[in-house]
Amino acid sequence: MSRIGSRFEALQAAGRKALVPYITAGDPAPEHTVPLMHAMVEAGADIIELGVPFSDPMADGPVIQEACERALEHHVSLEEVLGMVRRFREQDADTPVVLMGYLNPIEVMGYERFAREAADAGVDGVLTVDLPPEEGEDVLPLFIDHGLDPIFLLAPTSTEERVKQICESARGFVYYVSLKGVTGSSALDIASVEEKLAQIRRHARTPVGVGFGISDAERAAAVARVADAVVVGSAIIRRIAEHVTEPAVFTREITELLSSMRQAMDTAGEKAE
Repeated sequence: MSRIGSRFEALQAAGRKALVPYITAGDPAPEHTVPLMHAMVEAGADIIELGVPFSDPMADGPVIQEACERALEHHVSLEEVLGMVRRFREQDADTPVVLMGYLNPIEVMGYERFAREAADAGVDGVLTVDLPPEEGEDVLPLFIDHGLDPIFLLAPTSTEERVKQICESARGFVYYVSLKGVTGSSALDIASVEEKLAQIRRHARTPVGVGFGISDAERAAAVARVADAVVVGSAIIRRIAEHVTEPAVFTREITELLSSMRQAMDTAGEKAE
């Protein structure tokens, strides 16, 4: 079983849901990423989603686009991102790490080399936004052979057939995008999320996480009542953007946010029992 699968299994046994924070590797500067990853784990993160900077992050809103731009100003490459994971693993052998990004940097590195080096670095899953299952016949088996869980997105507009196809291909977990549009949106409708998750679970063989529109502890708790994982990204990146030159400040604000989400999610689970 993968590190992701083991983490979800342990959480389920404890009656808890996964908290999955996202940061862009190298934002606002490369030296801050690994310390921030450790700080997020200390604050209650169960899985870390680490964004690979890309010049055209088409699924992301302006908040994460600007994070990519800040990282790319430091010329942060995919190789450097893998180096960050290696440094993280020097102190943390247990917390799953998922790389989130786009296909181009992987193509440039080479599929076989990427899969091998990502696994060696300690990466557990890969969410490649622009690589749907039907276009991944040459790539996805390499990921799986090297122990990397391919993770896919589902949307409110996904048809039953599409849901089934994605769930058959997914490993680790399925990521449900709770809103139409790009990251950073805010109009979260929990009733609609719950209805769609019921459809997804008819086909899912993995846990189902929900992201987009989760910006505070109250929303995190609401999503935790219906999903297996809560993914939070833009709310974290905003705190970095507001204090780009003050790493101590943005680290404190991010850990306070995640701690409040962790507490609210756990309390929601206790009330549901």
